[in-house]
Amino acid sequence: MKIRPSKRASVAALGTGALALAVCGSLVAFGANAQAAASSVGLGTAGSFAVLAGGGITNTGPTTVTGDIGTFPTTTITGAGSLTLHGTNHAGDSVTQGAKTDLVTGYNTAAGEGPTTAVPADLTGMTLKPGVYNSASALALSGKLTLNAAGNPNAVWVFQAGSTLVTGSGSKVVLVNGAQSCNVFWQVGSSATLGTNSTFRGTILALTSISLTTGATVDGRVLARNGAVTMDTNTITRSACSSTPTSKPTPTPQVTSTPSGAVETGDNSTG
Repeated sequence: MKIRPSKRASVAALGTGALALAVCGSLVAFGANAQAAASSVGLGTAGSFAVLAGGGITNTGPTTVTGDIGTFPTTTITGAGSLTLHGTNHAGDSVTQGAKTDLVTGYNTAAGEGPTTAVPADLTGMTLKPGVYNSASALALSGKLTLNAAGNPNAVWVFQAGSTLVTGSGSKVVLVNGAQSCNVFWQVGSSATLGTNSTFRGTILALTSISLTTGATVDGRVLARNGAVTMDTNTITRSACSSTPTSKPTPTPQVTSTPSGAVETGDNSTG
């Protein structure tokens, strides 16, 4: 069957329109799947704290903390005798009070980061690039989570948990290809619990409380807005970003030429 010219034009227009829709659809899909870069969460004066609480601090067993500690408005610190502190105990002083104000700002900043990528409740087995990751309910880690910076030491991860954060015994967060703990933030809508002998990386900003069970280690910070921080034979080291080394140019050797006909100085005496 022959197609009249008018029908050929209609078919061509239909094909062009379908192609345009396909291109638009692919662009929309690409935009939806594109991973937006996360911004670092400013902590202000709370940044000097390894442990900051609103409802008191309790320690059981020998715990080592590198960084400042403090709690306000509840200023009670229990078990300080078995605490090895490489920093300042600000208790409930004005420094702690200022840090608590900055913690609220940092928490709200982390909670408002986006656009977000939805993740399953248990992050075990995942390798994640920098970005903002969200679970509307809880977040958990029963095994290993890998954060891959792909060679960028300034790469940032922000995790948003609608309710709790719970890590299992022996679980670990692993940083590869230049990732730094100082650039990992965990915003928790209620409370966080770190499992026995777990290895955790990043700063926890919890609305309520934070509990570290026996042997849990943290390279980062545990910052609880309203509740208590409870520790039991732990190691907490306040993370600090290492500066990116800059290469220095190799100096160009300076060559001094002797003019033609000139006599070099030296011991030219004869005996």
